Amino acid sequence: MGVELVEYALIFLAAATPWLEIALVVPLGIVRGLSPFWVMVTGFTGNLLTVFLLIVLFQRVREYMEKRNKSEKKEGKRQTRARNIWNKYGLPGLSLLGPILIGTHIAAFISMSLGADKARVLFWQIVSIALWTLIFGYAAIAGVDFLIRES
Repeated sequence: MGVELVEYALIFLAAATPWLEIALVVPLGIVRGLSPFWVMVTGFTGNLLTVFLLIVLFQRVREYMEKRNKSEKKEGKRQTRARNIWNKYGLPGLSLLGPILIGTHIAAFISMSLGADKARVLFWQIVSIALWTLIFGYAAIAGVDFLIRES
């Protein structure tokens, strides 16, 4: 049980880490043989916790990012992609597409930067992270089941 607890803690930390997130962590945990339910719950919780902290501490994070990127005036690829999604689909689109295109953390940060209300950003991030956790989780379960049946 101790080793499993460490593995779930690692899933939590990896899901909380920008760019690893649920898209990678949930399938890997399931393929590793851990309980799909607990992998999805742990991954969802880890990812949502850091997104929640980003939203709550947005102003401080924004000031830090601006200070860090003072010399850089050019918008990065992810920021450009996020702005295009925002312009076309708004907050729901950016939140729902974020996990697969730019990451949940960047989607939340860009949403806040563009003036979205914290409560609305949090709501759409919860919906998005929950939806994608289920999609990635069930896709991994189906893939593992398929491989087991084929062997």
